[in-house]
Amino acid sequence: MSWPAGYGRRVLAEIDSTNAEAARLAGSLAGPEWICALRQTAGRGRRGRAWANPEGNFAATLLTMPREAPQLVALRSFVASLALFDAFSAATGRVDGLALKWPNDVLLNGGKVAGILLESLGQRRGVAHLAIGIGVNLVAAPGADEVEPGALRPVSLLSETGVHVEPEAFLELLASAYAEHEARFVTYGFAPLREAWLARAARLGEVITARTGTAEITGTFETVDAGGNLVLKSSAGRQAIAAADVFF
Repeated sequence: MSWPAGYGRRVLAEIDSTNAEAARLAGSLAGPEWICALRQTAGRGRRGRAWANPEGNFAATLLTMPREAPQLVALRSFVASLALFDAFSAATGRVDGLALKWPNDVLLNGGKVAGILLESLGQRRGVAHLAIGIGVNLVAAPGADEVEPGALRPVSLLSETGVHVEPEAFLELLASAYAEHEARFVTYGFAPLREAWLARAARLGEVITARTGTAEITGTFETVDAGGNLVLKSSAGRQAIAAADVFF
């Protein structure tokens, strides 16, 4: 598989955090670049949570220079989710057991195998920068006691499928898939990505719980709207939720 044109590649033996490295590099690169660490010592997940990254797992960040309004830039979590789905499919030759969990996780056989973290890096030399951090449990997963209560069990690609993929090989699969979905997003907007994401969505049509910073909402997962919001139908009516942790 060839590396996608227009994307840089930087593979590091060890780094604190690929998102932190992206922040350090922002403003110094002419175009988007993938930053992959074979070992990450201070990885971060959503809401500042630690992200374990033992050797053999995948940690990378795509540093990009988006031109859209902030609400559209945030939709790249769906671009990254679809790219991850395709990379897993290419690595294993299968799609069964794979699902996408709103807003930015990938599930395998019901467990969490990958997560995405988007961070705005602000303006550097008049250009907006975005870090799309991706962590994948390729060979090992944290224990159930290492995640918050109620969270899905972590799983690894190796334990669930028996397939062993080296981080650099997975990077090539992911970068190629991301470039395809990014081109579709830029050309046609969010609509086709939304439909593709919903076709792969976990628990669509089922009762789930969304926890925001101030409330807990339980209802039927109806859809994701044109703005990327989670839409739940609860006893209080139909609600669109922009940001939350989802439990089921």
